[in-house]
Amino acid sequence: MIRIVCLLIGYVCGLFQTSFIYGKMHGIDIRNYGSGNAGTTNALRVLGTKAGLIVFAGDVLKCILAVLLARLLFAAGHPDMKYLYMLYAGAGAILGHNFPFYLHFKGGKGIAATAGLILSFHPYFIPMGVVLFFGAFLTTHYVSLGSLLVYAGFMIELVVLGQLGVFGMGQAALTELYIIGAFLTIMAYWKHRENIKRLLHGNERKTYLFKKNKEAV
Repeated sequence: MIRIVCLLIGYVCGLFQTSFIYGKMHGIDIRNYGSGNAGTTNALRVLGTKAGLIVFAGDVLKCILAVLLARLLFAAGHPDMKYLYMLYAGAGAILGHNFPFYLHFKGGKGIAATAGLILSFHPYFIPMGVVLFFGAFLTTHYVSLGSLLVYAGFMIELVVLGQLGVFGMGQAALTELYIIGAFLTIMAYWKHRENIKRLLHGNERKTYLFKKNKEAV
């Protein structure tokens, strides 16, 4: 039951579609422009750097809120399951972001929300996430490549730290933790399937923080 509650807490938090709301405040439906994706990268390209940063912050914070709520509500009573419940909440937030029911399940790709999960789940994940994303992005300017590497790193680190006993959980709970991590990773790669094709063919679009990216609106 606690798992379902954490998932629902996350999903409700994830429904705050920062990109969609920001676009509406500027008279557009962000899903009708650029890539059609209601996320940080499309907001950056369509509405500019300021919009991209605001959307990123909003999407990160909603996942952090979900994870912290799960920790606040259930960690004290179930310390050995703390990280599992936190991951359920983070997964819910990513699902809410990717598949918001009130937008006909057409949301973003969940990478900014995943950044919120990494920032709030365990400090050990932060350095690798930062290095993988910015290392790839700053050298290639491919947001998608950095995002995919972050997920691969997250999944590997989740298993390694789990087996090293960092999370203080039994093997059954760890296996459940890994399954959720694998689900999120597979979903991220599936959401990026077109980006992967373009990366393989060398025609993925590059993104720049402080150069002109904007699409006509």
